Amino acid sequence: EVQLVESGGGSVQAGGSLTLSCVASGFAVGDWTIGWFRQAPGLGREGVAVMRADEIRYTDSVKGRFTLSSDSAKNTVYLQMNNLRPDDTAVYYCAARQRAWPLVAITTGGNAMHHWGKGTLVTVSS
Repeated sequence: EVQLVESGGGSVQAGGSLTLSCVASGFAVGDWTIGWFRQAPGLGREGVAVMRADEIRYTDSVKGRFTLSSDSAKNTVYLQMNNLRPDDTAVYYCAARQRAWPLVAITTGGNAMHHWGKGTLVTVSS
């Protein structure tokens, strides 16, 4: 059974940093397409960062601030978020699919992804 468990959300001031973790089970993170999506209050879901093997894609608004990485030994993916802004406030979800193009996953807001975690809340105050 595929499971994704997120952690690391919290409240920070603008300019601060957080690292989100997603522990995966039921598959190897290095073999699947996996990444982070977010949904802010009143808005639709947005792709943030997605990876498959050596390919990583970011949405434009987080480029240079967020970094997606993985640890195959821990079967975990991380989203390092620096220089956070109030408009980064959202529930962040980890999602995965056995095969998907990262760019498609990003641009479709995760519609291509099959498995989802329950999410973790990130709140950035000004």
